[in-house]
Amino acid sequence: MTAVQVSSVQTSRRYRRVAILALLLAAVVGFAGACSTGDDAVAQGDTFQFVSPGGKTVITYDPDDRKPIGPVSGEDLLTGQPLSITDPRYAGKVVVINAWASWCGPCRGESDDLEQVYEQFKAQGVDFLGLNMRDDRQSAQDFVGDRKVGYPSIYDYAGATVGDLGIPLPVLPVTVVLDRQHRPAAVFIKSITAEELGAAVARVVAETSGPVAG
Repeated sequence: MTAVQVSSVQTSRRYRRVAILALLLAAVVGFAGACSTGDDAVAQGDTFQFVSPGGKTVITYDPDDRKPIGPVSGEDLLTGQPLSITDPRYAGKVVVINAWASWCGPCRGESDDLEQVYEQFKAQGVDFLGLNMRDDRQSAQDFVGDRKVGYPSIYDYAGATVGDLGIPLPVLPVTVVLDRQHRPAAVFIKSITAEELGAAVARVVAETSGPVAG
């Protein structure tokens, strides 16, 4: 093979690699936007799932369109004890679930906003639950301690809680506001601000209290 032919083969391979990377990136970006409006929510049995229309990153659901999530559960990041959305501390409460990792830049950026909203609303029957995913446990524990996070997280390296949450999580962070029946009322497939999360939580808190979850 001549030098020209070798160069041509190498160039061709580089183009193929670039093309493959571009396709993978497009797939990730497309999946990251796998969001839905209330009309696109579908049920698998009696639990919430959603499909992937149009790349929205903030989705709200009217009460009539909501379905409960599965029994999100695992072990407490700090104590190793069982922790679940079905625990008595969450019964009948509006619950904000945030999926995060200590290595995730947007997760780090929104952590103070989450804590602010938690402190603002916890006296109004609102609680928070974190889902720590794809993370080194010690790093995650250090993150929680350094930032003085006031609510617990499930440690779920493998992402087993994703099926129960009903939302594909190809990227982090993801935040879900559950109503008192533990049905998704708002989903953020992006980092949040205290203002937008607080507004979403306030809307759900203002809703008429329904049956206790579980």
